[in-house]
Amino acid sequence: MTTITDDFMRTMLQKTKNYCIVILKPGPNRSKPEADKIIWEHGRRNFMLRAGGKLSIVCPVSGGTEVSGICIFNAGVDETRKLMDDDPAVKANVLLYDTYSCRSFPGDSLPG
Repeated sequence: MTTITDDFMRTMLQKTKNYCIVILKPGPNRSKPEADKIIWEHGRRNFMLRAGGKLSIVCPVSGGTEVSGICIFNAGVDETRKLMDDDPAVKANVLLYDTYSCRSFPGDSLPG
């Protein structure tokens, strides 16, 4: 196992950057017949945000839990809220969201 020194930790923590986590939850219209079509367009928009560099990580959550998805935006909370308020699923109350400011290491990624 790799040894992590205090100096290494201090150096690494100085390299962190602000991001915004979004927790998506089912909204009051999630069970409406047209919801799946709206979710499809929400997904299309996520692909556009990823291509534009604003949406770094997208994790849909399945299994009927109280959480529908988790996203990490390469933006601050205010900008992320503006982006989310324009989301078709949020506008249609199919999804609701909460935002959280966070810090992480630029370049981190999910394993391939």
